[in-house]
Amino acid sequence: MKSKINASVRLSDAGHEHKKKYFTLVSKKSIVICLFAFPVFYACKEEKKEHNQFETADIVSIKTAPAGSLAVTSNISASGLVTTENTANYSFKIGGLVKHIYVEEGHFFKKGQLLAALDETEISAGLNQTDLNVKKYERDYTRANNLYKDSVYTLEQLQNTKTGLDIARKQKDAVAFNARYAKIYAAADGFVSQKIANEGEVVGPGSPILAINETSHNNNYLLKIGLTDKEWASVKIGQKASVTLDGYPDQNFDAVVFRKSQSADAALGSFKVELKLEMKNSKPAVGMFGKAEIHANTAQDLITIPYDALIEADGNKAFVFLVENNKVRRQPVTIYKFENKIVYIKDGLEKTDQIVISNSAYLNEESKIKIIK
Repeated sequence: MKSKINASVRLSDAGHEHKKKYFTLVSKKSIVICLFAFPVFYACKEEKKEHNQFETADIVSIKTAPAGSLAVTSNISASGLVTTENTANYSFKIGGLVKHIYVEEGHFFKKGQLLAALDETEISAGLNQTDLNVKKYERDYTRANNLYKDSVYTLEQLQNTKTGLDIARKQKDAVAFNARYAKIYAAADGFVSQKIANEGEVVGPGSPILAINETSHNNNYLLKIGLTDKEWASVKIGQKASVTLDGYPDQNFDAVVFRKSQSADAALGSFKVELKLEMKNSKPAVGMFGKAEIHANTAQDLITIPYDALIEADGNKAFVFLVENNKVRRQPVTIYKFENKIVYIKDGLEKTDQIVISNSAYLNEESKIKIIK
C-alpha cells in the first residue's frame, strides 16, 4: 500500500515537473516572439507617422516683392598696352659710316631736329666730282656751239654735247639729294623708343638707325586692346571710353575709339581696337599696361531681383518662385549679370511679377503659403 502511494507521488511530481518545463519553454518563446515583433510594430508605427507628416502639408511663410526694372548700359571692358598713333624706323638713304647719333632711347625731340648723321668725307668727294663733271660738259658745249656756228660741227654733234651736259647736271642733283639724306631729321614731334645703331658702325642704305614714336601736343598716345568679334561689331569709331594706367593709378583718362582693325590678329585670335588718350600733362611710356571701359551708346532694360530669390542657379540659368492666386509657380530665368546682392535678369520675368524673396528653398508648387510682410 505504501509503495503505491509513493509511486503515485512520484507520478504527480513528474507531471508537475513536466508542466513546469512546458510553461517555461512557452514563456521563452513568447519573449522571443515579442522581441522580434516589437521592432516590426515600432517600424510600422514610425512609417505611419512619417507618412502622416508627408501627407500633411505645412504652411510656409514667405515674403514677396515686385520685380524691379533698371536701364543698364552694356560697357565693354578690355586691357592693352600704350603706344602712339604713328611709329617709324628712321634710316639713311645711302650707306656709310655713322658719325653722330644725337639722341638716346627715351629722348623727346621736336620736328626738324637733327637726330643722326653719316661721315661726309666720301659724300663731299662725290659732290665735288659731279661738280667738276658738270663744268667740263659746260665747256664742251660752249666749244661745240661755237664750232656749229662756224659750220665745223654738225647739229647732231652739238645735240650730243648738250645731252652730255644735261646728264652731268642730273647726276649732280642725284648726288646732292643723297647727301641731304645722309643726315636724319625728325619729321614730327616724338621720342626715341629704340636706338638700333651706334656711332662708328658702317650701315647700308635703308638700314634702321632709330625706332621712334611720333607725338603731337601729347594727343597721339593710344591704348591698343583686343576685343571679341561680338564686342568689335558693337564698337563704333568716336565712341567714348575711360582708361586707367598702371603707371598713373590715381588718374582716370578720357579716350575715344580711334581705329578698328578689319582683320583678326592670328596670334591672339582677337580684333585690335585703338583708343586715343587725352593725356593733358602726363606722358606715359610706350608699353605701359592699361585698362579700358568703353561706354555703350544705348541702354538695355533689365529686370532686377534680390539674390536670395534665386534657386538652382547653374551658370546663367536659374529658377525663381512666382506668386499667382495664392499659389507659387516655378519659373526659369536667364541671368544677365550679378552686382553685389542684385541679380539682373535677361529673360523669363515681367515687371508685374511677384517674386518670392524668402524661404524659397522650402517651397514646391504644391506648397501652402502664407504671405507675410
